[in-house]
Amino acid sequence: MVIYKLGISLIKRYTRPIFEKLWSEENKYAIWLEVELAACEASAEFDQIPQEAIKKIKEKAKINIKRIEELDTEVHHDVIAFLSSLTEQIGNEGRFLHLGMTSSDLIDTAFAILLRDAGKEILKGLDLLLEAFKTKAIEHKNIICIGRTHGVHAEPTTFGLKLLNFYEDLKRVKERFEKSTDDISVGMFSGAVGTYANFDPKIEEIALKKLGLKPVPISTQVISRERHAAYITNLALIASVIEKIATELRHLQRTEVLEVEEPFYKGQKGSSAMPHKRNPWKLENLCGLARLVRSYAISSMENVTLWHERDISHSSVERIIFPDSTTLVDFMVHRLYEIISKLNIYPENMKENMFRFGGVVFSQTVLLKLVEKGLERENAYKLIQDNALAAWNKKDGNFKQNILTDSKITNILSKEEINDCFNPEKHLKNIDSIFNRVLNVESKKEKSLAL
Repeated sequence: MVIYKLGISLIKRYTRPIFEKLWSEENKYAIWLEVELAACEASAEFDQIPQEAIKKIKEKAKINIKRIEELDTEVHHDVIAFLSSLTEQIGNEGRFLHLGMTSSDLIDTAFAILLRDAGKEILKGLDLLLEAFKTKAIEHKNIICIGRTHGVHAEPTTFGLKLLNFYEDLKRVKERFEKSTDDISVGMFSGAVGTYANFDPKIEEIALKKLGLKPVPISTQVISRERHAAYITNLALIASVIEKIATELRHLQRTEVLEVEEPFYKGQKGSSAMPHKRNPWKLENLCGLARLVRSYAISSMENVTLWHERDISHSSVERIIFPDSTTLVDFMVHRLYEIISKLNIYPENMKENMFRFGGVVFSQTVLLKLVEKGLERENAYKLIQDNALAAWNKKDGNFKQNILTDSKITNILSKEEINDCFNPEKHLKNIDSIFNRVLNVESKKEKSLAL
């Protein structure tokens, strides 16, 4: 189901109720009214509007979406339709609405409130997701699994370290988006071309304070769209990191790997044809949505360039890309939280995969031991590679056994030394220091902020 509202389209399947409400026409016009009232109240403090008029405006001003839509079909201007609808209800005092303002003063200021509120909600979700990754990373800190480069077995790592890496990625994109949300939380009442010809900057400051916004230092008829591009580009980075995580987990769920699985619920079915299927469809879904969010970042950058003090080429684009991108990223964050919180993890499969072909992944450890014993590196490399390739992709291939029966190697290394090279625990010696570097730095930062 798609919800169509004056240029905003939200797919219900990918929309949490809070974002459906946030981007609803009811909420948009409620915020528009909030902006108009703040401007009136601030003007009244400078005796530009009678207090009695403010009282009447507050009493009688109600949002009537049906009437706004009727007027919009006539005047073809949503702000005028909105103001005309209010004036019909308020009467003569309605003339004080929008005093000294232009349409963009209302639209851009209200839009900043919407983006700020959307940003705060996404940041709350990211905090939840970060905590889940942190908890899982610590829990699986010493669960050994194979690291892969180019999709091929490389050397042992731990599943906790994988999760910690994702945690750090998410923390960085969250910090960038936090800055973007703060940067976008600005408004203006600067008039037709940003000169404050009919609205005092001091009144603007008071009005914006009522709305929880800061005055933009300078504007034309609009707030510079570079702020908006940064906001949506950082949303795209969040989506890209989520896709990175989802892609890794999708690979690890492959039948021949099967080290993790996204949650599979009672009564769930994976395929209409094949009853055995347990597909990573939610992870695949995240990868697809990330493509869409990234495409919106390009549109937001193209919105930066407008003619002179303003045109409206950006307007139609923003009606789609901002509701969609914020809604989708919010959905993606909460979907990944659900997956990570309930992820099925199979340490035994991780161990079995690591020792395929007799532990070829310990080749560098044996190589370094030979070099330590005095063998030239090139000679040592050839010896190890020959034994590794002899085991590779063979059902009964056994690299360790090949090493133990190669006299060129056993003349240099004892059986005990060779066995020690195949101990995966050796690869964990610096895991604690990596965790401390990531988590303790954060802890120190939190303590300093508290002080």
